[in-house]
Amino acid sequence: MSRKVLVASGNAHKIEEMRRLIAESLGPDSGLEIVGLPDVPAYPEPVEDGRTFEENALIKAWAGFKASGLPTLADDSGIAVDVLNEMPGVRSARWAGPGAGDEANLQLLLRQVSDVEAPRRTGRFVCALALVADGVETVARGVVEGVLTTEPRGENGFGYDPIFLPDSFERTTAEMSAEEKDAISHRGRAVRAMAPNLEALVES
Repeated sequence: MSRKVLVASGNAHKIEEMRRLIAESLGPDSGLEIVGLPDVPAYPEPVEDGRTFEENALIKAWAGFKASGLPTLADDSGIAVDVLNEMPGVRSARWAGPGAGDEANLQLLLRQVSDVEAPRRTGRFVCALALVADGVETVARGVVEGVLTTEPRGENGFGYDPIFLPDSFERTTAEMSAEEKDAISHRGRAVRAMAPNLEALVES
């Protein structure tokens, strides 16, 4: 019998990516059934007013757990650019303003670093992944270092993937296959760090 785990996101890309990463980390027969916000009764969206990725991930995980009663995973992810004092950071999804989409956020970031020479366009993708189960919270963190390109490249992925070139690679994360990206991505690293806690859910 499988145990349901809620991924506290309405983003179809992120839900599918989490499903895939958990299956890769724990195996296809892990005993976990991953569901997203569209699969549970609606509840008020929590205010993400944390100052760190970890704080925001926990806000979302606790909200999902209290509303659904299910073990809840929530991540807060973004890009931190060194010359922008590690911004957009926790504001990555809203960088171009409330309601702005991925393309608007990406283009604004490119404009903000347009006069920065290549060696200084460094930054990192960060993912804080929180799990709340049976009233207990756990947080894991994944980071991948890289540089920003001068223009979008690639059709895969989402968010800032088309302008992020991971260290030691010649392709952006949007030019990689899902399997290639999972192996090095910030979210993939966070899920792998969380894997023992997810395995424990099946045994509990």
